[in-house]
Amino acid sequence: MMRASRLATLCLALWALAWHAPARADESTPPLSAASLYNAGNAYARAGHPGLAVLNYERARLLTPDDADLAANLATVRSSAHLSAPAPSGVAHLLLVASPDFFAWIGVLGVLFAGAGSVAVVARRWRRTAAAAIVVGGLGVAVCVANVILWWPTLHAAVIITPDAPVRVAPAPMGDSLFALHEADVVGIEAEHEGFFLVRTSSARTGWVAAANLARIVP
Repeated sequence: MMRASRLATLCLALWALAWHAPARADESTPPLSAASLYNAGNAYARAGHPGLAVLNYERARLLTPDDADLAANLATVRSSAHLSAPAPSGVAHLLLVASPDFFAWIGVLGVLFAGAGSVAVVARRWRRTAAAAIVVGGLGVAVCVANVILWWPTLHAAVIITPDAPVRVAPAPMGDSLFALHEADVVGIEAEHEGFFLVRTSSARTGWVAAANLARIVP
């Protein structure tokens, strides 16, 4: 039981590190707000830059995942760029639209409940209450971890910000081109090498893209 509690604490620590790392990257720079990112996305969309618009919308979505106007604008820009992003359904949708801070607190409470229940079991007191506390605590940690897993791909994603970005077979400017990515495409980053990123598309195609052609959603 103590091993499970330590695992839960580690998961929460990783989640906090991943979530707040962008804000700590340069403490001299004030953190951007969801409103400023949303407005920047609108400005880029009106100016005909769908890649930068999607980038700012996605960054704003990290801060306010339940914003209906933001979701609508993001869908409109993607549709205009002839791109589609399947919306999560069911439990996945519920885990993504609520604030990550909410799930972080659920995880913290889960660890506290599980820890208190474990202490009671060791002390051989209130066994039924202790068992219930452990179950409730485990569920809280599980929900927090599920939220982390669902958001994790976004923390390693990037947006193509230039038209027809070439995807090359090797990380070199003169490498053979495999295919091209459209502006506003969202890709996953798997590796980095000398000004190039190894990316994976939604259709599981991989290749190297020059850093100037994309921007990380989480800087």
